[in-house]
Amino acid sequence: MAVFDSAGVAISYQRAGGGAPVLLIHGFASNARANWADTGWVETLVDAGFSVITMDNRGHGESEKLYDPAAYGAPEMAQDAFRLLRHLDIPQANVMGYSMGARIAAFLTMAHPERVRSAVFAGLAENMIKGVGGAEPIALALEARDLDAVSDPNARAFRIFAQSTGSDLRALAACMRSSRQKIAAHDLSAIRAPVLVAVGTDDNIAGRPEPLADVIPGAEILDIPGRDHMRAVGDRTYKAGVLDFLARHGRRDRRPS
Repeated sequence: MAVFDSAGVAISYQRAGGGAPVLLIHGFASNARANWADTGWVETLVDAGFSVITMDNRGHGESEKLYDPAAYGAPEMAQDAFRLLRHLDIPQANVMGYSMGARIAAFLTMAHPERVRSAVFAGLAENMIKGVGGAEPIALALEARDLDAVSDPNARAFRIFAQSTGSDLRALAACMRSSRQKIAAHDLSAIRAPVLVAVGTDDNIAGRPEPLADVIPGAEILDIPGRDHMRAVGDRTYKAGVLDFLARHGRRDRRPS
């Protein structure tokens, strides 16, 4: 993977394929490989004729690890994505984020509408507005001496996943304490790019898709049947729905209104 300087933070990224660009932003405690390559997303999009850009969010994967929670606000992580597009001289891209990555993608879309051709917010819906609680127990679980010291089931699941991806647990704890900002419905209503909200029907972390789609003009909903937060990522229905959405919105530059 290549590395670029994002306002003093080293961010790792990779490119594949050719055609209209799609920027993929992974979820918390994951990385570009686990979220997008291992699940077949990169191959699927390249085979469909897109250029794919993946990045490791700050504190994740091969990107720089920071230990101050103030470094991990979702708006600043969205700036990493913007700076990557600028670094690659990509004037406008389709953007898809999963879970935390969906929140980052939303902030990117709001802050830099001229850069976003279309957006897929996956694995985070109603709770993008209402908020996702439990950050501190998860952060404490990540900082615990070992897994046996973690009793909270939800926090324990995050610790197990973070260990499975080989993550820096202290960096993730800092990220968890700052990256879960709620986004006001009023701010989301200003989005004019085509948006797809894709959520597993059994995903209790994301919340229902309708409250998010209802506040974004023209937003579409993609239900991923029988999938929870973890099992939706590589689902065939999810991939087919996104390919259909991109076929309609993802190949022609959009003029921001």
